[in-house]
Amino acid sequence: MTRCQLDPLRPLTEPERTWLTQLSRSSRAPAGQVARAKALLAVAGGASYTEAARLAGRRSGDAVSQLVARFNREGPAAVAPRHGGGPVAVYAEAECERILAEVRRPPDRDLDRTATWSLLTLRRALRRAPDGLPTVSTFPIWGVLHEAGWSWQRSRTWCPTGRTLRTRKRGIVEVRDPDAAPTKS
Repeated sequence: MTRCQLDPLRPLTEPERTWLTQLSRSSRAPAGQVARAKALLAVAGGASYTEAARLAGRRSGDAVSQLVARFNREGPAAVAPRHGGGPVAVYAEAECERILAEVRRPPDRDLDRTATWSLLTLRRALRRAPDGLPTVSTFPIWGVLHEAGWSWQRSRTWCPTGRTLRTRKRGIVEVRDPDAAPTKS
């Protein structure tokens, strides 16, 4: 005998049903999103949470219950993955700007002991600076740089992605690639 559903799935609108159906059949979308879409469609079709979990390739009906409650609150945004655990990012906008200011500054060969920035030399410079970040590690630096649209190049330097200098008749201009906007996951 099954328990009654405390928070049953609200009726799906036609655009939501179409979007969930397309997502559930997608071979390019992340597997977690596809499984969530399949579970929501199964619940909308009248399946219990346990059956929906089994149809979506999952084990826990409780997880489907939580997904349904989140879908009722947030709508289709509930299918997207959220923070998966681990420590929360501790750097605010001021610290991120400090990291970006340091990477924009050309390194001093005598002071920084390098000609180009790497993650380790950036970490060393940020830890040593009076207004720097004394406990910063390389992974948050890497995350801030990627979020700001910088990437590690084959020339062993960090460069802003999607921007380049081109020579035109009127002089040198900076060209920006509209498809190279920094991604937020």
